[in-house]
Order: sequence, then structure tokens, then C-alpha cells
Amino acid sequence: MQAPLGNLVPADTDSGGERQTEARAGRAHFQPCKWPPVNHCQSSPSTVVTLPALQEVQHPGMKWTEKQKRTYTGSTLPGEKKDTTSVPFPQSYSPEYVESGWYQWWEKEGFFTPEYHNKLPHAASRTFSLCIPPPNVTGTLHLGHALTVAIQDSLARWRRMLGCKVLWVPGCDHAGIATQSVVERRLLREHGKHRQDYGREEFLREVWKWKNEKGDEIYHQLRKLGASLDWSRACFTMDEGFSRAVTEAFVRLCDSGLIYRSEALVNWSCALGSAISDVEVEMKQLTGRTLLSVPGYEKRIEFGTMVTFAYPLEGVEGEVSVSTTRPETILGDVAIAVHPEDPRYKDLHGRACRHPFTERLLPIIADALVDKELGTGAVKVTPAHDHTDFLLSQRHSLPHLTVIGGDGHMTSLCGQWLEGVRRFDARERVMEALMEKKMFRGRRDHPMSLPVCSRSGDVIEPLLRKQWFVRCGEMAGKLLNVAFCHFSRSSFLRLTPPSDWCISRQLWWGHQIPAYRVLAAFCPLEEELWTWGRTEEEARQRAVHFLTISGRFSCSEYLPRCKSPFSLDTDVLDTWFSSGLFPFAMLGWPRKTPDLAQFYPNTILETGSDLIFFWVARMVMLGTELTGQLPFKQVLLHSLVRDKHGRKMSKSLGNVIDPLDVISGVSLEVWLQEKVKEGNLDPRETTVAMEAQRKDFPKGIPECGADAMRFALCSHKIHDINLSVSQVLSCRHFCNKMWQTVKFTLGALENSGSPLGTTAEISPLSSIDRWICSQLYSTVLQCERGFENYELHSVTSTLQSFWVHSLCDVYLVRAGLLSRARQILFHCVSVSLALLSPFMPYLTEELWQRLQPHGGTADPSTSLCVQGYPQSSQLAHLHFPQEEAEFPLVQEVARVTRSLRAQCHMTRERPDCEFKSECCEKII
Repeated sequence: MQAPLGNLVPADTDSGGERQTEARAGRAHFQPCKWPPVNHCQSSPSTVVTLPALQEVQHPGMKWTEKQKRTYTGSTLPGEKKDTTSVPFPQSYSPEYVESGWYQWWEKEGFFTPEYHNKLPHAASRTFSLCIPPPNVTGTLHLGHALTVAIQDSLARWRRMLGCKVLWVPGCDHAGIATQSVVERRLLREHGKHRQDYGREEFLREVWKWKNEKGDEIYHQLRKLGASLDWSRACFTMDEGFSRAVTEAFVRLCDSGLIYRSEALVNWSCALGSAISDVEVEMKQLTGRTLLSVPGYEKRIEFGTMVTFAYPLEGVEGEVSVSTTRPETILGDVAIAVHPEDPRYKDLHGRACRHPFTERLLPIIADALVDKELGTGAVKVTPAHDHTDFLLSQRHSLPHLTVIGGDGHMTSLCGQWLEGVRRFDARERVMEALMEKKMFRGRRDHPMSLPVCSRSGDVIEPLLRKQWFVRCGEMAGKLLNVAFCHFSRSSFLRLTPPSDWCISRQLWWGHQIPAYRVLAAFCPLEEELWTWGRTEEEARQRAVHFLTISGRFSCSEYLPRCKSPFSLDTDVLDTWFSSGLFPFAMLGWPRKTPDLAQFYPNTILETGSDLIFFWVARMVMLGTELTGQLPFKQVLLHSLVRDKHGRKMSKSLGNVIDPLDVISGVSLEVWLQEKVKEGNLDPRETTVAMEAQRKDFPKGIPECGADAMRFALCSHKIHDINLSVSQVLSCRHFCNKMWQTVKFTLGALENSGSPLGTTAEISPLSSIDRWICSQLYSTVLQCERGFENYELHSVTSTLQSFWVHSLCDVYLVRAGLLSRARQILFHCVSVSLALLSPFMPYLTEELWQRLQPHGGTADPSTSLCVQGYPQSSQLAHLHFPQEEAEFPLVQEVARVTRSLRAQCHMTRERPDCEFKSECCEKII
């Protein structure tokens, strides 16, 4: 009999010494035993092996408690390499123990900077660059962000290990609307003041104060997630350098005529007091009468109904009935429109109706835009409050009457009885007035699409405003030719926004638009005159040049002598305008920096599919227009992370999960107090959120660790992910499997003598050795293909299958007990750790550092994250296809034995039954 390698056999022991196994998932279980093991004979072709069986449990990890957490207590100082040699190997895996200390060392050593590339012995002359979709500085990341980070970091770490010069830039977006709203609510709650009580400059100081106090939370989360970002290049969209890039972009686009100022209907949020773009409008589908909460209103407001009322004809007996879903806009009606071929109204073309509240005459116009089948076939025309009506007004030269103000209150044009009344309160008053005048003709359910602001939840009010716009059609048209080789034509049609992009926002926090209005006192023109520039002096020169060439000499001569001829626009730019510059502004554009020359265009853009219109389209258009190149060579889109019920994660639903709560665990009580009550939710949303959390997480969330969470997120195909905490716990169980395997391996290598060399020196003799080596080769090959095709779920599945079903279930049971297996066992584990490193950076580093002294080939001062990624070409000599083809029967026997043992509720003692077959004897 071979001498035992040690007194350990790997046991699937979890925290607190409890055994946690999953028989149905085919997870291996190795029991502590005394030597020699029961029924274990000499190694020979006729050896009979009794396979250890599995125990069935309800769910892995559910019995973990706070007291079972293990904390690293070594003497390592922050930034120093973690001591793994003098500290005993813990009995069980603990995320808190494993994930402490490593990140500070990685960051201090500069492993994540492209400059470290020169130190890599396997350095290649290739670059890999990408930017993180800059999260809003307003708060914390959620699991959707964690998915983005897990995918991007896996790709960045893989490329770095391949020898590429990698640059992954972190950043934060100033989030104009969201940040201003958070700070406004805070000031109102703590001081009882609105921003107008402070003034612009003082309010902005409060925002910066909040940002400096709270803005680093996201960076803390990214570090805890293990993201290998180059922090020396961290970028905030309100930084001085980035702000210069925003100004430069605006000026260049104005100069080229792609930015213009015009009066048009915009999507207006009364709650925000600002315009928003089309892509920030969500269409809520209503099937009929629906009561909805609207910001600023205590009771719910009715939507999804069609109101019909009559306008009396002028000069003759009769009336025209019109239908509307918005009776509050009646005071802004300027005409009645019918379809030219509608026989019901043929005789009324050119006639007029008398407005019942204003006595204004409303002409009856004929236009093919009218839907004959909708309502009565006659529609009221309110150009200042409806996009279709605005188009009709342009065709028929109709006036525009704004009857709802930007604050959501009725204007003076409505008369004293409605002036100053809130719009949805005015709706009720108008209905009552129609009934009093006996002009009300009925109300019925009406399916409709209600536009809602995705930022505030407010019902969108189309309002006529002078704003700055980007001509998207012209830029998108160029892209179909410039970038055809990178994207399909259909892809670009999807990327193109449907209309010009309104980029001005009526906020204080953000990049103030570098445009100046020439004051009427200095230039008494009928039309507004605007100029722009990187500085006020440059704007002045542009204005003088324009006035000179347009023949307005008196103004052009007077302007240079005026001290303050301009008024700087008070609006700020849409946040998506600045974030659309991120791929090149983060590298120093418009300056010609070395980073810009080396890393632009970015190699890849990886982001959520929900950002196609928000971010991707804008980056493509702005990048191509301003740099002459596409901002990235490839686009990888992932879908949304949903909760276990399939719902999109939302604060108002209470199903948004902070990744740190999954990593470190959180009790329900702490979660409800700190995450909900102290948040910025509306009181009604707080109640819903708390109830949802009590239902879905009655005992809170157990500690799972960053590695398990990352692995779980990357294990899904790129479609909507319904992620449950139990899935992450299952991956933590796999982490423990790795821990116990390496613990066994270290016991087997104890006092093993000379170093075990490299994989090139492996020369397997027995069939089972050749089989596991060939399995390792196939695993590396599949990982290569998976990464190249961005199929990370395939890579994670392959790695987990090899570790559990090949290495643990079969090889360690038999060959792991033999002295000849030391070298093969070491390299199987060591190579597998390297393969897993992009997904599980903490655990693989911890285990690899403990394992490497036995190999004798790695530099003890280096990290696994900068080692070479295993290549199939390096392991081609370990490919034995015949052994791989013959071995599945042994694996199936092992699986069935474990399953039967679990079904029969057998004890941990070894069963009396033995098995052998011709195939088993041949391989063993």
C-alpha cells in the first residue's frame, strides 16, 4: 500500500463546522477518515473502490450566522501583501477572512495600471481599454451595477493576464436631476428651506459639500467588488478637465450648426421644473380608468378616461362634440379639427365655434392628421400643450396659448377662476363648469399611453419652451456610412433617437451652457441674438463678427466697448450630453494626450441594453462627430437584473439590493432602518418598500462574499436575470468546495520535498492521471473560446464542472491519495485557480498564494492577477482524447452512487456495497 500523503481527506465543511452538501446538484463530499481508509486496497488494475456518498440538506448556507464569520487577524498593514504563510489555514471558508487585505495591496502595487504592463514577463503588444458606465454620484450601486462591474472586471482581468496593456477607467456622473433633487430634499428636511431660499451659488456649495461627504460611497463599493480599475485616472464629470471638454464639445457643435436654439414643445416635468429628453419619458400603458399617484398631490389622480363635451356653432343652430383625455387644457383651445373626408363634418369646413369660457372663435379646420375613428372624429386643437396640435398649428397658422405654467399651475390666460390652480385640480373645476353650462356629454374608459417622467414619476406636460437642441438626424445619417464595418445597418437604425435632442435643463447643478444672450439694451433687435464661446471674450468676438457680416454695424462697433453686453444662459446641459463624451473626455480630450493616442477608440463598450438610447447612441454620435472615430470597436450589451419575481428593480418596489448587503450580509432590522427609513423615498413608497423586504427577506441576507456574487452574476446568459440570494449562496458553497480542496491539497503536499515544476514537466502515467490532465486541457480550451465569444456563462459553467465533477467527485477520491498524484494535483488546482481568477479575484489570490511555495516557480512578491492566463497551446501535451472518451461511465457510477446514498438516507459510515466494472478497472 502507498504511504499516506497526510492525515486529511477534503471534507465539504462549511462555516461553523457544519457539512453542507447538495446531492441533487452532484456536489462531492469527502469525509475525515483514519488511515488506511475502509475498503481501500493497493493501487492496482483490480483495485476496488468504495466511493464516499453525499448527504442531502435543505439548502447550502442557510444556517450561517454572524458568529460564524471569521476575521483575518494577521499582522499585515494596509497596502502590504497579506501574510498567508505564518497564519494557519482556517478550517472553513469565510468571505470576510478571505477578502480582507488584498485590494489595498493590489492598488498600492499598481497592478491595475497600464504602466505595470512593462513588468509582465508575458507582456504582449496589444491594448485593451474600456470605461465604466459612470454611475450617478447620488448614492449607492445596486445589483444591476454589480453585474456590469462583474462582467467588465472579468474581461479586464482576463486581458491583463493575457499580457495586454489594460486601461479600465472609473468614473462618476454628476447626475444633474437626481443629485439636485436629493440635496433639495435634504435641505428641506433638515433646514426647512428650498433652493430658491439659498440662491444659485450658495445652493451649489451645498451640493458640492454633499458630494464630498457622500460621493465616495460608490468608489468604496467598487473596491469591495474587487473591480481592477485604474484609480489614478478616476474621472468625475464635473471635474475641471472634464468640464473643459464639455464646453469644447458644445462650442464645436454650435460652430458646425449641429446645436441650435428654438421654441418648440418639450417634455416638461412640473415636479422638476425642467425639460427632459424623449428617452427619459416612460409610456405607462393604461387599459381604462386608473388612479395614479402624482408628485405634489395627496390623493390619486384619475387617468384613462375620455371626456366628451360640446362647442356651440357660431351663427347657426347646432354644436360640435369633441373628446379629450385632458379637459384642463380647454382654455388653450384655438381651433377644432376634423378629417377632410369625414362626411359628418363636410358642411362645417370653414365655419367656427364659440368658446364657452373665453368667447373666442374657434375655426373648424380640415386636416388628414385627424383620426376619424377616435372619439367623435372632431378634436380640440391646443398647440401649446400637444405635439400633434403643434404640428397642426404650423400647417394652419394657428396661435399658441400657454395655459399651464412650468410649475404645473394654470396661467393668467385662463381667467381669475382658474389662475394659479394646480393643473389636475383645474381638471375637476373645468368638468364642473361644463356640467353647469350643460355642455358635458359624457365620460368613458379609454385605453391610453400616459407619458411619465422616469426621473420624478411626474406626468409629463408638453410645454412650449425655447431650448437648445442637437440635430441628431444629421449625425446619425453620417454614421450609416462611417461605421458600417463595425455595426449592422439595423443596429444603427435602432441607435438613432427619433427626433432632435433637447439638451438644456432648467437646473442649477450641472454644466452651465456656455451661451450668452446679447442684451436688448445693447442690441435692440426684434429677434433674440445668442452667441457662444469657451470664454466670454470669445463669445464677444463671435457676436461682433456676426453683427458685422449681417450689416448691423452700429451694434458691432458698440459691443466691444460695452462692459457687460451679455447675459450667460442660466440653464445647464443634459447630464447625458457630458456622459456621452466619456470614452474620450476621460482620456484628456480635447488635449492630445498620450492616453488618448494609445487607448482611443476604446476596445469595447459593455453596458446594459436599457442604455442604448440613453447613452450608447449619444456616445456613438458625439464621438464620431468630435473625434472622427467611433468611440469603441465593439459593443457588448447585457440585460436587466430583475428580482426573483421577474420585476425590474426599483426603489419604490423595495427590491433594490445593495451589493455590499449581499457581500457582508445584513439583518432585516438594519436594512429597514438604514436602507429605507433613512433614504430619500416618498413616505408612500417607504411603506411599500418595507413591506416588500419583510416578505422577500424575513431574516435579512446572509454573508455571501464578493466572489460568490460575481460568479453568480457572470453565470447567467446575457438576457434578463432573475437573481435570487439563494443562487448567490449556492456559489458561496462552491467557494467552500474550492477552499476544502486546496486545504486537502496542501495537506497532501506537506513535506513533499522538491518543487513540483511547471505544467510542461507533467508526464501522466496512469489512465486516471491522463484523464484528469486531458480534462484540464479541455477546460482551458473551453475557457478560451468562451472568453473570446464573450460567453462568460459558458466559462463559469465549465470551470465549476471541472472542479466539482472531475477534480473532486472522481480524481481526488482515487488518485488524490497516491504519492504519484502530487504533481498533477498541484497543477490541476493551480491552473484552475488561474482560470477562475477573473471571476473570483479574492479567493483565488488567497488560495494561490498559499499553494505557490510548493511550485517553486512563481515570484513570491507578485500576484495571481498579473500571472499569465493558462493557454491550451501550453497544455497540448496533456490532451488524451481516448481516456476522455472512456471515462464517462465511471463518472456516471459515481453520480448514481451518491444519489442512491442520499435517497436511502444512509449514514456517513461507508456502505458495505462495492462496485467495479471492466471500464473502472481499466481506468483505475
